[in-house]
Amino acid sequence: VYKLQSFCCLTPMAADSVILDCPPTLTSQEQLKTQNDVTNTFKNFLLKEQGKDIELDRDLHTKWLKKGLQSLPANFSGLDASRPWFVYWISHALEVLGDYDETVWPSKVASFLGHCQEPTGGFAGGPGQLAHLAPTYAAVSALVIAGSETAYQVVNREQMYMFLMRMKCPEGGFKMHDEGETDMRGSYCAIAVASMLHMLTDELMEGIPEYVRRCQTWEGGLAGEAGLEAHGGYSYCGLSALCIAGKAHELDLHAFLSWAVHKQMSIEGGFAGRANKLVDSCYSFWQGAIFPLLHEAFRQQGVNMALPASHTWFAPSPLQTYVLLGCQHISGGLKDKPGKSADFYHTCYSLSGLSVSQHQVEGQMFVVGDADNLLERTDIYYNVLVEKAERKCSYFERLPPLTVNKRQIVGSEGKGAVEGRRRALAPKSAPKGTSKGGYA
Repeated sequence: VYKLQSFCCLTPMAADSVILDCPPTLTSQEQLKTQNDVTNTFKNFLLKEQGKDIELDRDLHTKWLKKGLQSLPANFSGLDASRPWFVYWISHALEVLGDYDETVWPSKVASFLGHCQEPTGGFAGGPGQLAHLAPTYAAVSALVIAGSETAYQVVNREQMYMFLMRMKCPEGGFKMHDEGETDMRGSYCAIAVASMLHMLTDELMEGIPEYVRRCQTWEGGLAGEAGLEAHGGYSYCGLSALCIAGKAHELDLHAFLSWAVHKQMSIEGGFAGRANKLVDSCYSFWQGAIFPLLHEAFRQQGVNMALPASHTWFAPSPLQTYVLLGCQHISGGLKDKPGKSADFYHTCYSLSGLSVSQHQVEGQMFVVGDADNLLERTDIYYNVLVEKAERKCSYFERLPPLTVNKRQIVGSEGKGAVEGRRRALAPKSAPKGTSKGGYA
C-alpha cells in the first residue's frame, strides 16, 4: 500500500511532465484519459479502503464464470462461431482460480466439443460449422484442461493430423481454414495443438522458423504477416510456436526483448499491445508470457550471458496492481480497463497474466496484496495449468504410433515445451549469483 501511495502521489507530476512533439491528437487524448482513469481508480482504493490489502474477489468471479459455462444469454448469438473459445476461456479462468470441478465439467466439455469436431479433422466454432485452427486450439486446450482420458479420447488424432497438414502453406505458415487467411495465429494454433496431442513432426515444423523470422520487424517484435507492425498477440504466437519446438534461437531474441520491455506502461502498470496503443488487461498474458518464454529460450540456447534469477525483465507489482484494482468488475469477471464491461476473454487472459507474473522463473512467488491472491501456475507454452500439461503425457505417450494414409507418423510433444515444463516443475534451490555479463 505504501508503494501504491507513493506511486499515486507522483503520477500527476509524471503526467504533467509529458512533452508532446505535436499538437494533441485523438491518440494522445485517449492515452491521457486512460492514465487519469487508472490513477483515479488507484486513488479511490487508497481513500476508501484505509490500508486494506488489495484482494482478488475469487467467489464473485467463479460464480460469474460458472454461470457462463452453463449457459450464455441470447445476445451472445452473434458469437455462435466461437463456442469452443467460451469453453476454453471459462475453463481456464476457473482452473487458475483453483475452482475447476473435475467431477462436473470434464464430461460436459467432452460431450459438447465432440459435436464441434469435423469428420475430416479439426474443430469448428460450433456443431456443423467449418473446421478452423482457432477453435481447434481452443477445443484441444479445453480438453487438456478437462484432464480425463475420456476428454483426450474425443480428438480423432489421425484426422487431426491430416487437417493440420491440409492447412499448411508452401511459404511455411498455416492458413486458418480451407481457403482462409494465413497469419501468425495459424502457426501457433497448429504447432500448439500438435504438441499438446504429442504428434508434432518435422514435416509440420518445416518452414515455420523461416516464416516466423520473416515476420520479425525492425522494432523487434513479430507482426501478424511480413511487413506489418509488431503486435503483442502475434509476437506471443510466433515466439511460443518456436519455443515449443526448441527453435526460438532462429529469431533475434535480444531485439525481441528490447521491444517487449517497452510495452509495459509506466503509469498504468499494465501492457499495451503495440506502440502508441492503450493499456489492455489481455496483454497481461500476451506480453507478460513473452518474458519467461525468452528467459527459457536464452537458457536452452546456452547463451554465454547471465540470466536474472529474481525477475524476467518486467515489473510484476505494477502489472498485478493494474489488474487487481483497475480490471475487476463489481458484478464479476475482469475487464480491459476502467470504464469497460467484463467479458470472458479478458477474464481469461487477465488471470493468465496474473498467474505468469506471480510465479517467477526460479520458483519464487511474487503476490501483490492479500496472500490468497495467489493463482495456480499456468503453462507459458499452451496457457493451461502446468499440472494439466504434464498430466496428459501419461495418456498420449503410451499410444501406439499414429498411422495416417497407411504412413506411420512418429510425432511427439515439442522438446522446448517439455524442457521448459520440466524446469517449472523441478524443486528449486536458492538462486546463485553469476558473474557473466547480460541482462541480470
